[in-house]
Amino acid sequence: MARPSDGIAPTILRLLASRGLMQTICPSEVARAITPHHTGAPDAWRAHMADVRAFVVRMAARGEVVVMQRGRAVDTMTARGPIRIGPVRGRGR
Repeated sequence: MARPSDGIAPTILRLLASRGLMQTICPSEVARAITPHHTGAPDAWRAHMADVRAFVVRMAARGEVVVMQRGRAVDTMTARGPIRIGPVRGRGR
């Protein structure tokens, strides 16, 4: 049985591709997209936020995404508070 966390990385890449080169996504969009709608709990997506952020850190370390705050790229290890996920510029998107 597939777990919601299995789809985090593909969901991040799919959402970024649907936005365009200069656009970012919010980690909560990813959490909402991977949360089954049949849970019955409107805030069930919140349980996935830590997993989403952990995947974003790993993906940024591999150069697959950029972590942004206030419109600038930030170090994932020191970023505190709300972040945005952006595409890596110049990778053909």
